Amino acid sequence: MSFNKITTPSRLMALFALCMLPLSNVQAQESKIGFVSTERIFREAAPAKAAQSKIEQEFSRRDKELQDLAARLKAMSEKLDKDAAVLSDSDRVRRQRDLADMDKDFQRKQREFREDLNQRRNEELATVLEKTNKVIKQIAEAEKYDIVFQEAVYASPRIDITDKVLKALNK
Repeated sequence: MSFNKITTPSRLMALFALCMLPLSNVQAQESKIGFVSTERIFREAAPAKAAQSKIEQEFSRRDKELQDLAARLKAMSEKLDKDAAVLSDSDRVRRQRDLADMDKDFQRKQREFREDLNQRRNEELATVLEKTNKVIKQIAEAEKYDIVFQEAVYASPRIDITDKVLKALNK
């Protein structure tokens, strides 16, 4: 029997140690992980606040028109309820029809307003998110992060870099 074919415990240990050598190098290199709270960015960043102000200004006139229309609709409904007993059948039916038409118009305008508002908000938030992602990438490259998460169920405050991102966005 040759010596190479004999397996001794010490040779097994040496072989095992040799195989584990590359893994120890991987473990020695710690990964640098970061986390950014997108919710905080949208709430606290200057570009997000500017976008919110822009949207409010853009939609304030339509919002006021809807509020006025709702007030007229309510007043018309209350007047119909108050006058219903003394109105002729044809007048009551005509005013009910007018009220129903006005209500349909109000519902349509309200739906269109919400859809337009949501679309503009999504457009503005996409722009803010694009700026945020550029800043995160710059910070990650400068500070040699291996990965930065924007969504997580839990993130330790130790890896939270949201304040750095906010500071960069608010310049």
